[in-house]
Amino acid sequence: MKYYFSILLFTAIALISCGEGSDDPDEKNKSNINITLRSQTIEEGAEIDAGTSVLTLNYNTTVKVTGSGITINGTNVTAKSNEKTSMSVDIPLTLEAGMSYVVKVSKGAIVSSIDAAVSVPELTINFRTKAKPQSVISATPVAATTDTAQKLYAYFLEQYGKKTISSVMANVNWNNNCAEKVFKLTGKYPAMNCYDFIHICIPKNNWINYNDITPVTDWVQAGGIVQLMWHFNVPVSEDKVNAITASGSDTDGNKVLTCTPGETTFRATNVFTEGSWENKWFYQEMDKVIAVILKLQEAGIAATWRPFHEAAGNAIAKQQAGWTKAWFWWGYDGADTYKKLWTTMFDYFKQNGVHNLIWIWTSQNYNGNATQYNQDTDWYPGEDYVDMVARDLYGYSAAQNYQEFTEIQDTYPHKMVVLGECGKGDAGDSGTIGDCWTAGAKWGHFMVWYQGGQGSTDTMCSDAWWKNAMTDSHVITRDQVKF
Repeated sequence: MKYYFSILLFTAIALISCGEGSDDPDEKNKSNINITLRSQTIEEGAEIDAGTSVLTLNYNTTVKVTGSGITINGTNVTAKSNEKTSMSVDIPLTLEAGMSYVVKVSKGAIVSSIDAAVSVPELTINFRTKAKPQSVISATPVAATTDTAQKLYAYFLEQYGKKTISSVMANVNWNNNCAEKVFKLTGKYPAMNCYDFIHICIPKNNWINYNDITPVTDWVQAGGIVQLMWHFNVPVSEDKVNAITASGSDTDGNKVLTCTPGETTFRATNVFTEGSWENKWFYQEMDKVIAVILKLQEAGIAATWRPFHEAAGNAIAKQQAGWTKAWFWWGYDGADTYKKLWTTMFDYFKQNGVHNLIWIWTSQNYNGNATQYNQDTDWYPGEDYVDMVARDLYGYSAAQNYQEFTEIQDTYPHKMVVLGECGKGDAGDSGTIGDCWTAGAKWGHFMVWYQGGQGSTDTMCSDAWWKNAMTDSHVITRDQVKF
């Protein structure tokens, strides 16, 4: 009996000894944990809605987030374990339409909740967001009725969102000089050349003959597209109207013509008072421009037309001060007067038989800073008077281009959005066209401003910028124009 009791006691002790600590399943499995990713809510290479707010990773065991090592496009994000199950991790997303993203989970960013020394496998997921649905843009221009103008408009619309049409400013003359220099540098001509009527106000002009349309016809015959704009100069005062000479100066050398409101007594509100000197000047200058445009129309040439640009100037600043004014006379008397100027010109051109223009209005937008500036929507002439909405940007990065482009596109969804002017500013060259396009700034066209002595092209973009632009797959050059 004593022997039997001893055997039982030994057996009990052995059982207790063998079973010590074995009631903890985590402790049992600690040495052989193997973490695998069972599923993910965004697959590699997927295209998803920009409204997607979370990426969930589901694992085969319980996990926890260590607090670092999870990035989206290189920026750390704060992920957390799913509240419903400790086997999932939620990564928050803030996405924009038409963009590419890379999510990276580094080693040690997510670990086993049983043994922190065991990390989930490293993970990289590439995906894109769907492009914003393109708003319906009218297939018919607001005023252009000639066959060539309608074909040109259709060409712009066909390329919109697919490619951007290149352009350069003439050096405030009636010529193709800058375009020739771009060709000499890059071996390609810009698709468009922009001509300015700025000097048509000088009655004895002996260095620009606007009535000789040869520079324009030569450009078109070579396959180019025509842009027209107008720095609408006015006399500095009524008594200087008859003092204008070929140089735009009085006989004593004083300046007599200007666009700047602070330099002239010309008031836009007086344009609508019949018999006023402002009224006479406004209509006589329009008649000069119309005569040239009709010559182009008779030659079968259509053009984009960008008058009265940058009207709001700094007048849209939220905090008004001495400097918060329009910088051109056509905007100085406010939005209502400005819109009346636009519609008056629009109607007068039509009444005088001009039917070959595609009308472009230039927005000031936020000047890149919504905290200090309002939008200039009050200055918009209206859907029936505008074909395209432009923005002028100097020295803006690709990200800033994208910001401006999307703000304008969201505000005017039924119009093509274009880069009216671009070039060097305080921040250097504007972002390269390729970078802007990749960032989502898909301007319908861009136009580089002239600048004597700036690089070999005499424009406000460097030679390196031009070489990049004219070889970019998203850019249309003159040899590629077909309409």
